[in-house]
Amino acid sequence: FEIRMLDEMRFIPDRIDVRQGDTVRLLLTNTGQLPHELVIGTRKDLDRHAATMMSSGMVHDEPSAAHVPPGKTGEIVWKFNRAGRFDFACLIAGHYQAGMTGTINVSSK
Repeated sequence: FEIRMLDEMRFIPDRIDVRQGDTVRLLLTNTGQLPHELVIGTRKDLDRHAATMMSSGMVHDEPSAAHVPPGKTGEIVWKFNRAGRFDFACLIAGHYQAGMTGTINVSSK
């Protein structure tokens, strides 16, 4: 899946549909002038991480996250081993709060 990261605090597309057991490659292109990142998690996890990011300014270094400088590309390769709704977001301070989020719907096998 190709996902663009925009300075208007949006991901294009902001919804992805996959099947349980699929391994996907998210190719992330930052088309803006600001750094962005994509972090996969549950809404509860993203809310908690966003609060931490607002106070610390930390950068994620996890398999479920990619930090992408302006004009660059990054990627995440992820296997979805359970069905359900998951979320992704840019957790750089202020970006999440401005609505830079999306959803991943994982259907059963």
